[in-house]
Amino acid sequence: MSTFLALLAIICLIAGIGATGWWLLTKLQQQPKHVRGMRLGSLTAILWVLTVLLFIGSGTTNHHTASNAQTAESTTVKRHSKPAASPSSSKPVTHHKTVATTTTTHHQSVSRSSTDTQQRHASILAKLVSYTNSESAGPTSNYYWTNGKAHLTGFSNYHAGDYHFTADSQGRTGTARALLTYSEFQSSQGSRQGDPLEPPAWPASNPRVAINYSLTGRTYHGYLYNRSHSISDSLLGSKSYTSEYNFTTGTRPQNVGANQSGGMRYAEETAEDYWDAHPNTTNTIAYETTPLYQGSEQIPRGSIVDIKSSDGAVNTEIVVINDVEGIKISYNTGSSNAKPITSTTTTTQSHHSTASSYSHPATTHSTHSTTATTQQSAGATTEGQWHVAAAGMVYVSDSNKYYSRVTNPGNYQYESQSQATASGATQASRGNQYARP
Repeated sequence: MSTFLALLAIICLIAGIGATGWWLLTKLQQQPKHVRGMRLGSLTAILWVLTVLLFIGSGTTNHHTASNAQTAESTTVKRHSKPAASPSSSKPVTHHKTVATTTTTHHQSVSRSSTDTQQRHASILAKLVSYTNSESAGPTSNYYWTNGKAHLTGFSNYHAGDYHFTADSQGRTGTARALLTYSEFQSSQGSRQGDPLEPPAWPASNPRVAINYSLTGRTYHGYLYNRSHSISDSLLGSKSYTSEYNFTTGTRPQNVGANQSGGMRYAEETAEDYWDAHPNTTNTIAYETTPLYQGSEQIPRGSIVDIKSSDGAVNTEIVVINDVEGIKISYNTGSSNAKPITSTTTTTQSHHSTASSYSHPATTHSTHSTTATTQQSAGATTEGQWHVAAAGMVYVSDSNKYYSRVTNPGNYQYESQSQATASGATQASRGNQYARP
């Protein structure tokens, strides 16, 4: 339409110029036919006015078309970036601006949340470095401390039973997440659901050492390092063995603490206690473990464990310390200044000592013939695969439970029942394929 008006205006312009020339020629010649000259002059004036109006109309139409095109472009961008507005929306361009503002605000919120998380982790890592450098068991003397409410991340698309293990940018074990269910906890009872996997940067040497606990006054004899679950067998069952990134190199006390209820074990028991109090519930527990490393070190200084049940009854953050009292370790290689114990010293590593499988020492092929001989001379007997304690004697596990018969006596402390009771041990309430009350 605008092109047609422009063309018509040009034609009128040419006609007007021609009529003007003709009128001037008539005037100059002073022809008597003045009436015709006047009519021609009127026609000329009309043509000029029409030409001007046509040009104005053509310009207005072009401007209106350009404005419509710009509006259409804005609408297309809005629809591309977000579904069309509801029929009640009467200002699509304004709505588009609102969407853009909302999107920007969302990205700013996510960025702020990520920054806050990094700052929190940096603050916690600074405390961990301080504790580990001083070979400390931390404020509880049990290799953990509670740190307020849980700060969960990345669970927005998780459904009950979902889990995910990650590696960080350096190939080290990263954050592990799972939306736990009661059925997973129930199915893991009785025995372990798999064999611990070797985590990234597992030390070349894992000596048996003596660890003195200030909290209990007792001494542990066994392996320095455990293949420590980020999310344990007792909570996730067989799924906990599907990736090496669910394991870190953890010291023995990092794994179970000084009294078998500290370290990572404290976090696991927090979730287990909830399940015990809510049998057969359909509620879930969001469980997230994040190892923290100093710089490029290969072994974490500790881990943050965030736990929150769907009903809010459990909502806590637990920080676990990865070190050993009185032993200096290298967080790059795993080497230490600990003096290895001799093969004749009784070792008390907990491998299958309880129904809940929470400790994961290294797999070894060492024998316990010396220990077995000592136990036999103290009156213990054998019945097939079982080693049976003498009257008044018991096998004490690292979980402070004692048994009357076990399959691998080298994993227990053999002592009198009175000694075990005096040191705080209690009789196990149930047995498994490795130990019986």
